Amino acid sequence: MSATTLGIIGTGRVGSGLARRAVDAGLNVVLSNSRGPETLTRLVAELGRRARAATPAEAARTGDLVLTSLPLAAHTQLPRTELAGKTVIDPMNYAPTPHWNAPELDSNELTSSELVQRHLAGARVVKALHNIGPTQLLNLFRPAGAPDRTALPLSGDDPDAKKEVADLLDVLGFDAVDLGTLAESWRSEPNTPLYAIPYTGQPPAGLTAVQDVVAWAQQAPGVPVPRTRVKELATAAVRGPAGFRVQ
Repeated sequence: MSATTLGIIGTGRVGSGLARRAVDAGLNVVLSNSRGPETLTRLVAELGRRARAATPAEAARTGDLVLTSLPLAAHTQLPRTELAGKTVIDPMNYAPTPHWNAPELDSNELTSSELVQRHLAGARVVKALHNIGPTQLLNLFRPAGAPDRTALPLSGDDPDAKKEVADLLDVLGFDAVDLGTLAESWRSEPNTPLYAIPYTGQPPAGLTAVQDVVAWAQQAPGVPVPRTRVKELATAAVRGPAGFRVQ
């Protein structure tokens, strides 16, 4: 893998979790959020010498690859100029709320990553790291060739960008399964068999409230998912209403 620095825009659970895995795997990370570098002092100290804080624009300029881990509703805040020409990893999922929704996603005219690609017209967007939680990401990594190595799906319109992201996943300890273009990325989004549950296992039967299931999934240690299973689940997916909807 030629990339050595991962830019991260957004330091919630996904961005912070990936930063930990990346540093442990020997990569450098440049972390950023909307609140400013000074709010990342503690996280940078925990991650050590391979991590530093910056603004989103600087993280975009510095990263060989850039993870954009914001709420999808905030995707238009991503720095378009600095991300032009970059391979951008999109882990964002659609979650409509009373305050924000996207009619083009509700109608399945676009996938969420096509919406992001439209905003980042000069970048090469790859959908990845969106259907596995940070706890599972930190627990399921394995060396190449391990019999219990987990595979993760990715989708994108640029073959070279997909290769870059597949190489990154390999360094992080995961196999990659190419699901096709961004138009096909719905096959691993919320409301499909490939989203979250294969990597967490089924939640306990007593959990019925959505918030309780989410809290359980955030702590579940993880279940290895081989490449063949990812392919099976992607093929079996049937497109329904877009978005993760909390009742």
